[in-house]
Amino acid sequence: MSALENRRERLEFNKLQKRLRRQVGRAIADFNMIEAGDKIMVCLSGGKDSYAMLDILLGLQKTAPVEFELVAVNMDQKQPGFPQHVLPDYLRALGVPHHIVEKDTYSVVREVVPEGKTTCSLCSRLRRGTLYGFAEEIGATKVALGHHKDDIVETLFLNLFYGGRLKAMPPKLRADDGRNIVIRPLAYCREADIARFARHRAFPIIPCNLCGSQENLQRQAIKQMVREWDGKFPGRCENIFAALTRVSPSQLADRDLYDFKNLALDRSTPSAAGRRDHSDHRCRVNSWVPEDAAVPQHIEALNL
Repeated sequence: MSALENRRERLEFNKLQKRLRRQVGRAIADFNMIEAGDKIMVCLSGGKDSYAMLDILLGLQKTAPVEFELVAVNMDQKQPGFPQHVLPDYLRALGVPHHIVEKDTYSVVREVVPEGKTTCSLCSRLRRGTLYGFAEEIGATKVALGHHKDDIVETLFLNLFYGGRLKAMPPKLRADDGRNIVIRPLAYCREADIARFARHRAFPIIPCNLCGSQENLQRQAIKQMVREWDGKFPGRCENIFAALTRVSPSQLADRDLYDFKNLALDRSTPSAAGRRDHSDHRCRVNSWVPEDAAVPQHIEALNL
């Protein structure tokens, strides 16, 4: 590679790194993910997403306006062939406090799930339960997971198509028992950017096929659908995600979410038509500017 190509590649990587840090900073600020004194348990699977999440959080930790602690945690589920040394070696080299939680969920999954069936769902539930319990044990105040914007959009359609529910992955979540807060700092980041970032950083990726299970075929079908949409109609995934942040309960049909039953007329105030000033037809330019066209002030507060 020539010197010019090297320089161009470095510039592109710097732009990518800044974009990802800015998006993570926005997500943290928008959802108040990290507060002063937090102890963040960063869950590492050995995949590109969780490596990128840890890398970016370590960078933000140095410049953030509040002090917080990071501790990396990996769960060794005893899959045959799992390279036990990879993550501890990597984390020791970084100087990051870490724990390896050993729990033989592999045997449980193999015993319960029939041969040939996808094990991912049960495996994920068992892993999540173990990690939640460990977060309490070490006094972690937040549990950070590496789901990104594509994961969130795909989950929306999985629930819509296969579960009949309008539900996705929130960037911040309180567990059902109220004992853990889950955060997803990569919620505004695209998977393609994370993949490029991981290649540049040369993370020691551990494949997710050690258990011999097929990937969730439904999720793969949805992923392909969203990828094709994004290819034909650039920005569609962004619009779908934006819709999750601008929900109008009165325009849906959930009777628990909105009181349709007791709707009543209210003509005590002038109508919108009556209040409108027809003498001013000037176009309000700002209403056409996307919300993320300028860097919000809260990004600057994180010193990004």
